[in-house]
Amino acid sequence: MRPLLRSLAVLLLAVLPAQAAPALFTTTLRREADEKAVFATVESRNVAPARTRIGGTVTGLAVRDGDFVHAGQVIATIHDAKLALQISAQDAEISGLRSQLAQAGIDLARAEALAHSGAVARAQLDRARTSVRVAQSALNARIAARAVTARQLAEGAVLAPIDGRVLEVPVTDGTVVLPGDPVATVAEQHFVLRMRVPERHALGLKAGDRIRFDGTALGVEGPVFGRISLVYPRIVNGAVRADATAPGVGSYFVGERVRVFVPAGHRPAIVVPRGFILSRFGQDYVRLRTKSGAEIDVPVQRGLPLPTKAMPDGVQILAGLRAGETLVHP
Repeated sequence: MRPLLRSLAVLLLAVLPAQAAPALFTTTLRREADEKAVFATVESRNVAPARTRIGGTVTGLAVRDGDFVHAGQVIATIHDAKLALQISAQDAEISGLRSQLAQAGIDLARAEALAHSGAVARAQLDRARTSVRVAQSALNARIAARAVTARQLAEGAVLAPIDGRVLEVPVTDGTVVLPGDPVATVAEQHFVLRMRVPERHALGLKAGDRIRFDGTALGVEGPVFGRISLVYPRIVNGAVRADATAPGVGSYFVGERVRVFVPAGHRPAIVVPRGFILSRFGQDYVRLRTKSGAEIDVPVQRGLPLPTKAMPDGVQILAGLRAGETLVHP
């Protein structure tokens, strides 16, 4: 008998919470931001081309579309056979100039020895010294010219300008390029939502305003909130451009379109949790507690979702309710 009584007591405790007083919600008239839906595209804040510094043939292409690169990373090499030939020719010239300098030094030493004994004129000694200086200057000039050619050869390495993801590689190994031609286009890893807002809705738009969009477009559950970071001071084709930042933007695809709700003024609104709304035969109802304590179902017109941090499932009620009414959870 005792086990049966114990089971009944446990069942009674389990039923008591279900029989507790239903949740209540008092409607209030709030000043909500009037949001307008616009389409935004995921774009990089900066897109930089990796350009060649010399002309030649592309060899050793090390990246492809979608690869992540770091600033200064070698992504391709430009080979110009003429530079190697120029270096060989300059090495030969440098070797000859060194021999000339050595001979000029020998002649100067001989002239100085003879000048002490008075066997040669002072002018001949001056000519020997001048020959040494001329040979030294010619050697230095040729060494500097070789350094320039070697620098040009080193500039055949095409470097990534910034950290980011490669968007496009318009060349392949064996492509002939000129100085300044792009080898790859790199998008910086600072992605933004770039939107175009009609000018009639953008008069009050400013940096710092909050935006909202559906997180499922970026693989995130529920609404995602962001902030407008920049409003461009120019109207193009009747629209104002603006950039916004939000978590999860730009995980991979650049150019992805996302529907964003931007603020366009304020208006009074009644917002209730979604759980207080009943739907029967295509009509929405809420359970209203009257002043006498009776509960009745009244039809309402549902509006757009207006989620907030305090009410993540908030839904706007366009008609059917007034401020100060008490709703009962169905």
